[in-house]
Amino acid sequence: MDTGTHIAMGIAIGGFATLDPAVQQDSTLFIAVMTGAIIGSHAPDFDTVLKLRDNATYIRNHRGMTHSIPAVIFWGILISSIIYLFIPNVNFLHLWLWTFLAVCLHVFVDLFNAYGTQAYRPFTKKWVAHGFISTFDPYIFSLHIIGIIAWLLGANPGYTWIMIYFIIVLYYIKRYLDKREIAKMIHTNFHHVEFIATSPTIKQNIWRVAFSTDQHYFVGRVEDGHVEIDDKFNRQNIPDSPLMNYALQDKNISAFLSFSPIYHWEINMYDDFTEVRFIDLRYRSEGYYPFVAVVQIDDNMRTMNSYTGWIFSEQKLQDKLQLKGNTV
Repeated sequence: MDTGTHIAMGIAIGGFATLDPAVQQDSTLFIAVMTGAIIGSHAPDFDTVLKLRDNATYIRNHRGMTHSIPAVIFWGILISSIIYLFIPNVNFLHLWLWTFLAVCLHVFVDLFNAYGTQAYRPFTKKWVAHGFISTFDPYIFSLHIIGIIAWLLGANPGYTWIMIYFIIVLYYIKRYLDKREIAKMIHTNFHHVEFIATSPTIKQNIWRVAFSTDQHYFVGRVEDGHVEIDDKFNRQNIPDSPLMNYALQDKNISAFLSFSPIYHWEINMYDDFTEVRFIDLRYRSEGYYPFVAVVQIDDNMRTMNSYTGWIFSEQKLQDKLQLKGNTV
């Protein structure tokens, strides 16, 4: 989820904590728990600082180890311990339990959007992205805002958040059933479907889809129960050639491939260099694929420039690469 929703969920955990008798009886413990819940609800995303190094490091690691099972345990203990240093003489067990729950909720909800997470590390490095809740879901965020306002106006926080999260659970079930219908529809209308990536939009009746068969990649959307295909690519294995093998060693290409489950690749010849480009097919927006990895290689098999990340126009991509050219 987005940062705002994660923090709002931390506040919700603080509200749930008021149902805990230990928290009810100790206002200092409530302050400590609320602090731990808010920080814990965002802690796994502290790896965002990796962007300061480079995009390849960020893409390879964001929502990776920081969202793993050992990290979830570590975040709960670390945050609770730091808070305990500044707010001593509170029940550490209850402080840790509610902080730990906030961290767990953060990782749990991240499993359901299209980006996903490696939450099951160290048992597997597989990216888990169920793809039926938006990274920013206005309905979920609005429900949290309603809960916060109701709390400020004097509503019982524990029971308020129970009702709100009951609605959110129903919403998750509804979105899951929607996705299951989409998958059934695609399997019915296309042969030999091997992989389906879904991504909901803010409109309940419109979904983005990318899926593969044994011979093709398809990109499109599902609107009002109908599949509309926007792009179709032949499915081709990555060639075993000196150029491609060299490109695959580039850190930006490598990071992209460690993350993207469905992509199209292409090789473009320019006057002074050859460009190898990988395009993630899951995020098509207004006819453009914003998540890419590119490496430009000169005639002497040396890397001139490379890049991976989110870019929303070809001009901006070329500016990032600091090169412009015309396709031969």
